[in-house]
Amino acid sequence: MKIAIFGLGYVGCTAAGCIASQGHTVVGIDVSEAKVATINAGKTPVREPGLDDLIATAHADGRLWAVRDIGRELDDCDIAIVCVGTPSGVDGAHNMSYIAQVTRNIAEAIDPARDRPLTVAYRSTMRPGSTDQIILPIFRSKLGDRTQDLVELVYNPEFLREATAIKDYFEPPKIVLGTIDGQPSQMMEKLHDGIDAPVFHVGIREAEITKFVDNTWHAVKVAFANEIGRVCQNLDISASQVHEIFVSDTKLNISPYYTRPGGAFGGSCLPKDVRALQHIAADIGANTHLVDSLIRTNEAHKHHQFLQVTEGLEPGAKVLLVGLAFKKDTDDLRESPAVDLVRKLLDAGYAVDVYDPALKPEHLVGQNLGYAFAFLPTIETLLVDRQAAEEGTYDRVVATNRLVDELGIDRSNVMDVSTIS
Repeated sequence: MKIAIFGLGYVGCTAAGCIASQGHTVVGIDVSEAKVATINAGKTPVREPGLDDLIATAHADGRLWAVRDIGRELDDCDIAIVCVGTPSGVDGAHNMSYIAQVTRNIAEAIDPARDRPLTVAYRSTMRPGSTDQIILPIFRSKLGDRTQDLVELVYNPEFLREATAIKDYFEPPKIVLGTIDGQPSQMMEKLHDGIDAPVFHVGIREAEITKFVDNTWHAVKVAFANEIGRVCQNLDISASQVHEIFVSDTKLNISPYYTRPGGAFGGSCLPKDVRALQHIAADIGANTHLVDSLIRTNEAHKHHQFLQVTEGLEPGAKVLLVGLAFKKDTDDLRESPAVDLVRKLLDAGYAVDVYDPALKPEHLVGQNLGYAFAFLPTIETLLVDRQAAEEGTYDRVVATNRLVDELGIDRSNVMDVSTIS
């Protein structure tokens, strides 16, 4: 099949590499000239283990390329997958402007002489009802009475974790395929052929809310664990032993994932989806007190960790932060708790160095680039290489992930904020 992918960020690039590796032809479409040029050079514009090899192979075989304008690329396409961003708006709701614009572009590019519908699958997280209240009306405004003959709309949420995205693509926990009538999509079933996972054929709104439920639950688990961890620390109780007892109960407590007391939640999914669910609940008059408290308790935890890190430090003390991205083996800085910690340290007058080998400011693109320089405009002057990190003299070393294990430094001077023991 020929697949068009709109949006070459983390989700879109991973999808492009994985789908092309299955033998399909893939064209990536993005407004960023830098991303398009990088793909057409056989490289990935985002850092993800294993993705460079997939994209290089697919490009060399002529199965993957990228363009900025659709042109006639959709004429022989079987599926168009939309992976553009839906960042948080001022009120917490998702900003749907990118979705709306891409939908208009697709509708205008569809050949009215097509003899079969183009399957248009959305993977961007968006409010339930977005497909039938925003996307479908845009297609109808352009295609009129022939919309149903020319377009099959699908919502297909992704469950990719950065740094393990390729494995997650081929071994997902589930496959959710939402359609307007709730019936299976033949094209989407063909796209997922060979992937062993439970498949759910559901209505479009059931599919749309899936990521809200999943990501808000993950956020609940992180916030709950950290609240218990703070209580334990302040009462001189071993949080690690309490955690060990809690996760031993796999019958009632479900799973140990996301329950270990440690760093605040961050990244491109959890914060914005929690805000959006808050907005939805308020909009419909629901009472979701725990959800309403999640962002506040997460910010409280960030400040708690700042106080822990700076306890006993004199003003002007030198601090090394090991790991700035929100997760090891990624360069994604969006809403990374480590970025907030560095900003707080700098505002308080501490001298800060940052070691993160996956992070190259000149490689940052899109929203990741904007976030990095908006919150840490001096990021390029903060980064140090491995030799400087190992040989430097620091009053405190702060570890945000397992990167510190790679450094030859005195462990007695390390404070690990990725766990509460």
